[in-house]
Amino acid sequence: MTLIQLYKTLSKHQTLSTRRSASWEQNKAAMIFFYIASLIFIIYLMFIAAMFSMIVNTSQTITGYEFMYGIQPFILVLDFLIRLMYQQTPVQMLKPYALLPIPRYSITDCFLASSILSKGNLIWFSMFIPFALMSVVFSEGILVALGFLLGLYLCMILNSQWYLLCRTLINVNMLWWLLPLAGYALLFSPWYIGEGANITKLCDFYAQLGEGFSFWNPLFYGGLLILMIVLYLLNRHLQHHLIWEELGKTEKVEKASSHEYAFLGNMGDVGEYLKLEVKSIQRNKNLKKAFIGGTVLIVVFSLLMAFTEVYDGNFFTNFWCVYCFAFYGATVLSKIMCYEGNYIDCLMVHKEHIITLLRAKYYFYSVLLIFPLILLLPTVFMGKCTILMLFAYAFFMAGVGYFSFFQMAVYNKQTIPLNTKFIGKGSMENNYLQVVVQLVIFIAPVIYVIFLLGLFSPTMAYSIILLTGLVFILTHKIWIRNIYRRMMARRYENMEGFRSSR
Repeated sequence: MTLIQLYKTLSKHQTLSTRRSASWEQNKAAMIFFYIASLIFIIYLMFIAAMFSMIVNTSQTITGYEFMYGIQPFILVLDFLIRLMYQQTPVQMLKPYALLPIPRYSITDCFLASSILSKGNLIWFSMFIPFALMSVVFSEGILVALGFLLGLYLCMILNSQWYLLCRTLINVNMLWWLLPLAGYALLFSPWYIGEGANITKLCDFYAQLGEGFSFWNPLFYGGLLILMIVLYLLNRHLQHHLIWEELGKTEKVEKASSHEYAFLGNMGDVGEYLKLEVKSIQRNKNLKKAFIGGTVLIVVFSLLMAFTEVYDGNFFTNFWCVYCFAFYGATVLSKIMCYEGNYIDCLMVHKEHIITLLRAKYYFYSVLLIFPLILLLPTVFMGKCTILMLFAYAFFMAGVGYFSFFQMAVYNKQTIPLNTKFIGKGSMENNYLQVVVQLVIFIAPVIYVIFLLGLFSPTMAYSIILLTGLVFILTHKIWIRNIYRRMMARRYENMEGFRSSR
């Protein structure tokens, strides 16, 4: 089998794997939302292209290719952040092929090639192409426009390989977040390093790349290709190394102590499941990383909000407050029961133990809201937020937010590995319904707040938000039992999905 034939076969397998996923049916409706959102994003980029063209066409000091390459660092950072939401690393799809009699790097090469040829690398061309037609073709000619677009395409591919390298290392250890931070800090260095450093110097520096690529300078293309080859080889070695390392790894089993968290024993079955939640975060790698990563992000956003003017303004202040309070729920509760899918048969043995588990989860993650409440206190001391505002969002998230996240317990039926990150079957597919729920939880409260602030004073608006959350908190036993009944109506379908996706 040639490399091209292998690539076609693997592409077909990926398509079939998506369709055979336990979450395929529930994903179809959510995917319609993504298609609509993607279409809106493309139209938005085309509108931005028209605005940029108007600026460039009326300017006497800058050309179209200089302008677009001058703002390219900002586009690359935004592209990296968008990839975090949807793009998987190739190593997460290698396990089924690891033992096949195929040259050891062939599978890795095919998956890396698929990431290079991905349609996601073309999304920004909905802005680049209209801009080129309006501001480059007629002023500089078709040949220059082609060089302009080819250079931008290579930059997107380079960014995709950089993303794969960073994302894979971050999956290994959260400290690797320092790598993309350092990389993009270096990219923006003309802004803050050297004499006369400012944003104009940054744009002027990268505008020279625009001239080099647009006029087909071989030195520019050669340098970019060398960087691409280096990143490709690093990715190739890293992906192959990690899959074999995790396949051959033996986990040490820690002996449980019966004396830990003895005070929870006074709470009966709920206390036992609370112990399970605590020990899951302590001992299971994926849950532990989600908790630590969430706490670090909350600290970072709290400091940015408190001591900088980056997120000043009603919308951004409210959005990042909601984000901080919703993060634990978004990373774990949107996948509720997916981790329990590893031992779902044990949970189904005793009558109504699932409802006890759901209550324990609700109490545990409600208590966890104390962390963002404390970590966001610097914003209160600096006058960016109020105590009432923070308590309003805490109660709203514990009520309305968790009510929404817990609905996923009815529909989730795909097991997520507790420890394995790269070879786990559950890490291979995206559940679009979970992502849609997360987006709604992040955005809907902000819209609700802005609406209330338009009608009432801030004190009254946040009081209404707090009372809204309090209603859902006081009625949590009612809606958790409703969720349990709906789960039991689908229990055989869900259990089949959990078993097949282990």
